[in-house]
Amino acid sequence: MKRLTDIILSLMALVLLLPVLLLAGLAVALESGLPVFFKQTRVGLKGCKFGMFKFRSMVKNAASTGPYFTQANDARITRVGQLIRRTSIDELPQIINVLLGDMSLVGPRPDVPAQQSLYAPQDWAQRCSVRPGITGLAQVKGRSAVTLEQRLAFDLDYANSMSWWRDIQIMWWTVCQLGGKHSN
Repeated sequence: MKRLTDIILSLMALVLLLPVLLLAGLAVALESGLPVFFKQTRVGLKGCKFGMFKFRSMVKNAASTGPYFTQANDARITRVGQLIRRTSIDELPQIINVLLGDMSLVGPRPDVPAQQSLYAPQDWAQRCSVRPGITGLAQVKGRSAVTLEQRLAFDLDYANSMSWWRDIQIMWWTVCQLGGKHSN
């Protein structure tokens, strides 16, 4: 049921969001050239690695010009990048990852391989027992304001109690946050 919901809602989202996707891609290209997408290795279901797509929000080759993790007022983030990050438009290309089966609409955010060291082995296995998502508990409970420990706890909580109804709730909370309301 979850996979079918992911496919149907992702296809609908692609159709509805096509103008936004095209405008964002054009804005990235006009400001800083091609490519408009950034692809990064992430860890998914059963620990399998995949390439996660995002709109490029930083200058080209940003990884070679600064710290691995972005920081407040990071000079590598472009003007368009600031806007698409603030509005989460940079995440929309992950709909393709959902259609490919690498991700789900709802689940823990996919980690980079190096983040495995943050987990106890049994917790990492539990976290990798579900597909990572575009949105998840940590995003609706505070996004970047949650601590690393809280995010890990939210990820494990989701993996341990995943359900179709819970996914609907998390998607609703995500939409409410994007609309400026917070009702969880």
